[in-house]
Amino acid sequence: MMKMRAVQVPRPGAPLELVEREVPEPGPGTVRIKVEACGVCHSDSITVDGLMPNIEYPRIPGHEVVGTIDAVGAGVTDFAAGQRVGVGWHGGQDGRCDACRRGNFFACRLRLVTGVTSDGGYAEYMIARSEALARFPDGLSPASAAPLLCAGVTTFNALRNSGARPGDLVAVLGIGGLGHLAVQYAAKMGFFTVAIARHRDTEPLARELGASLFIESSTSDAATELAKLGGAQVILGTAPSGKAMSALLPGLAPNGRLLVIGASAEPIEAPPALLIFNSISIDGWYSGTAIDSEDTLRFTQQAGVRSTNEVFPLERAAEAYQRMMSGRARFRDVLVMSG
Repeated sequence: MMKMRAVQVPRPGAPLELVEREVPEPGPGTVRIKVEACGVCHSDSITVDGLMPNIEYPRIPGHEVVGTIDAVGAGVTDFAAGQRVGVGWHGGQDGRCDACRRGNFFACRLRLVTGVTSDGGYAEYMIARSEALARFPDGLSPASAAPLLCAGVTTFNALRNSGARPGDLVAVLGIGGLGHLAVQYAAKMGFFTVAIARHRDTEPLARELGASLFIESSTSDAATELAKLGGAQVILGTAPSGKAMSALLPGLAPNGRLLVIGASAEPIEAPPALLIFNSISIDGWYSGTAIDSEDTLRFTQQAGVRSTNEVFPLERAAEAYQRMMSGRARFRDVLVMSG
């Protein structure tokens, strides 16, 4: 049997470990991918810390994967060996449950998640269901584009489904791994883009990314500043802080929408009167399915959006993960395979 290097979580809460494992064989409806690059995402902590039930260990994390198909399982007709593809958070769907029948593949009863319910991309090879594959366009570098399979599709897909129209005021809370992409997408989509961050030294970067206005939330009331501008049609909450998102609700315009994509255990609090009298809403947004990832990759290439990444070899995955979890990554960490 062929062997491969992989970085796995042996049990919940245990450190990542570099191991040698057998290269997996694709079953019906799946393909085997020779991984070229895999992003390191905060959501990998779900696997590392066992934050979802019924995760089988040892488990290989990683759901921002770019690679080339090198073997195809029975029944796969729309993808072929030699084709470069991407795999994101959404690990596939059964197509038969009520959610799927209504087109809500993200809510499929199987709840398949790459790197959580199946082994992910912290390895030289991985298996993926064919419906979870995104076609990867020519001209994009795997290492530079890997984060687009989660951070990219999450921000792009949320914004394009937000209801905002070109010219509307869209505010982005947080200029980090998600936010630095969100500001670029919002500006490229034609929104009047306002970046909100705690520290003034973030302003030059925010403006370079395309923000028309910067609000320093540590020295001013960001909601009041948004209200002076007429209110935001959309506030995209990328910072994982329920308190910070709650504080911005008065800055929404009538019929405005807070879109939550930064995961936090901290609750979001909203006075009922504020919601009722201004007809504002708070919504969460799931990243997207394979076709959403394809759209993200295409738009990113056409519009010139760029993810700012630090690149690490696979054997330094534990270091890259710790940098990301400590907030020291600028702004995404990416693992690349050698050989």
